[in-house]
Amino acid sequence: MRRVLTERPWLAVLAVYAASRVLSSALLGAMFALATAQGWTFASHRSNPSFFTFSGSWDASFYKTIAEHGYPTTLPVDASGHVVPNPWAFLPVFPGIVRFVSGATGLGFYPAGVVVAMLFGAGAALMLYRVLVLRVPAPRALFAVALFCVGPMGFLLQAAYAESAFLFFLFAALWCLLTRRYLALIPFAVLAAFTRPGILALALALGVHLLMRWRSRETDPLPGRDVVRIVVAGAVTCAAGLAWPPIATAATGHPSAYLDTELSWWVGFVGRRHFTPLTPWFTMASTYLGWAGVAVVLAAIAAGVFWLTRRSTQELGRDLVAFTASYWLYLVAVFLPQQSLVRLMMPVAPLLGSELFSKTRRRRVVVLASAVVLQAVAVVLLWFVGYP
Repeated sequence: MRRVLTERPWLAVLAVYAASRVLSSALLGAMFALATAQGWTFASHRSNPSFFTFSGSWDASFYKTIAEHGYPTTLPVDASGHVVPNPWAFLPVFPGIVRFVSGATGLGFYPAGVVVAMLFGAGAALMLYRVLVLRVPAPRALFAVALFCVGPMGFLLQAAYAESAFLFFLFAALWCLLTRRYLALIPFAVLAAFTRPGILALALALGVHLLMRWRSRETDPLPGRDVVRIVVAGAVTCAAGLAWPPIATAATGHPSAYLDTELSWWVGFVGRRHFTPLTPWFTMASTYLGWAGVAVVLAAIAAGVFWLTRRSTQELGRDLVAFTASYWLYLVAVFLPQQSLVRLMMPVAPLLGSELFSKTRRRRVVVLASAVVLQAVAVVLLWFVGYP
């Protein structure tokens, strides 16, 4: 493997990814077979369950609706006139690609969705390696990719969900940022923006990048053309990240179509609420734990700051640290924390390149084995207990 990593690193990454797909497929297949044999109800029960529909559980049915029928022009409401969950919460790139593949191959949505997700998962693994190898030794970058692929959410790289596509576009954009290909970053950022929410964190990271380059311009020259390119890339990324709400409003005639749709998922956790940035975590925690919940959130934020200021994290470079901080800020600002939180943490996978996870051989073995066990636990919890 070491020779392959030196001469053809992409082959080593794909070998690791292929092995991880065998693992995830075995875990999913075993749980599907057991659930079917025992008559268990699992996430998004279907009248004709198969391994592919099982792999397309949770809210993947909304992607299927988008792929087959597009978005509704009238928002569905309950008896009280409140907006209920609907396809406008989901972005169009992934279902659009699946629709194309389905039409070209004759596959149904769920088999085509698994194929598309798995291919994007391979791309995400390759781009994560390319991002990390710019900052850490190749063996450590490969280990981080392995941890990413077999970790608790590793099965998402082949689920009929938008995660793997978003991660590919995001990691490609991050690679462009790290290699200062600012204009090349734009198409990846725009595609990511219409695949899954979260790209606004990259726009903020670009702003931090410009500030850091400006402060170090005496030792790292900052030509005017780079300033223009960074500003353009940041502006386009920000515009793309903010575009979906007005698109939803224009298509439905509802002034807050997207926001009301997103808030409809909150009802089961915290009741019907108005949205105020930077409050969702405190709202969720205080609803269930009172003032102790507020303390828990503050402790979690402090832990995140501590993590980012560790020497082993700082060694990953200012840009990756800035993106991670920006993405965590985005989650705290807009996301109601529940069982989907672990899934939404996947974009900060570059942190796995920290020496903290791979300093010794024994540590690598323990960390990797723990990751595999946690993926098995996650499959059980997220398919049979609480759906993300």
